[in-house]
Amino acid sequence: MNGKKVVTAVKEMAGQIVSELGYVLVDVEYKKQVSGMVLELFIDSSNGITLEDCEKVSRALDQPLDELNPTADVPYSLNISSLGLDRPLTTEYQFQKYKGEDVELKFYQPLAPFNRKLIESKLLDWNDESVTVLVNPENETVTIQKKIIAQIVPVIKF
Repeated sequence: MNGKKVVTAVKEMAGQIVSELGYVLVDVEYKKQVSGMVLELFIDSSNGITLEDCEKVSRALDQPLDELNPTADVPYSLNISSLGLDRPLTTEYQFQKYKGEDVELKFYQPLAPFNRKLIESKLLDWNDESVTVLVNPENETVTIQKKIIAQIVPVIKF
């Protein structure tokens, strides 16, 4: 089974189970690593995620994943993880969570008129095509096409 089908099947099955446990299923990845294939689910909650939360979700998904057999018997390792502070924003959930917060936008090419490949800004709005931000320190609101953005990550403040 191809990776997209695995991810779609797992999202559909696991979303409700994760939600019933009080968490949000933010993303699912199925990828090859040195040790073999890895199925990784990223979860979040308003209280953050602990190792115990990851273990709880893993135990709850063991049997349903065995029954679903999303990889058509291809062996894989299951990882349940928190989003992490520096995970790029890719899902609606993440954009909603960081709305009004500072983010870094990294571009493939320097962005005119700022002539920079990295811009720190406040996330104001987004849709499937673009992101609207308030650029610091210029204090200028701009809408940028997502296709020219290499990555959007939260700014980590200590």
